[in-house]
Amino acid sequence: MCFGKYKALLNIMKKIILLLLIVTPGFVLQAQQQQPDQQAPYQKFPTIPPFKLLKVDSSTYITKEDIKRHHLTMIMFFSPECDHCKHQTEDILAESDKFKNIEIVMATFQPFPEMKEFYNHYRIADHPNIKMGRDDKYILPPFYRIQSLPFIALYDKKGDLITTFQGNQKVDKILTAFGEKK
Repeated sequence: MCFGKYKALLNIMKKIILLLLIVTPGFVLQAQQQQPDQQAPYQKFPTIPPFKLLKVDSSTYITKEDIKRHHLTMIMFFSPECDHCKHQTEDILAESDKFKNIEIVMATFQPFPEMKEFYNHYRIADHPNIKMGRDDKYILPPFYRIQSLPFIALYDKKGDLITTFQGNQKVDKILTAFGEKK
């Protein structure tokens, strides 16, 4: 008689385990799907994010507090190996006089030596309004939900988001977006 109770209990436990095995993947998949109405963090908090980027000197950091107050700001996430990022940088530097009153923060997650080589190749040090650093904590890509490079976020003089761009942009398009908020 005891054996019958254990057999019945064993059958019930098998059914529960089978039910869990069938139902659990559905919950996991549902939890992993991004809901269309969920906003990216930069949309929920449309101000310059609190970042910490390792500078080219490899001993100090660039933070949000290093950006001049009451200036237009452009954050550009790039990869030193990305051809589109190289072209975007070349386009901006070719018209650097138009960007002289804009604080530009260039951030990458790529290895430090690649960033340093990019910094030296494009002579970023010659442009005091451009700051470059490595996002070694990987803060910016999930904050902006970056899908393609270069990624550009524009902020007005109050530090409020104007707009974002994914991919290479013409300089005039960037300046026009800033011009609407001057």
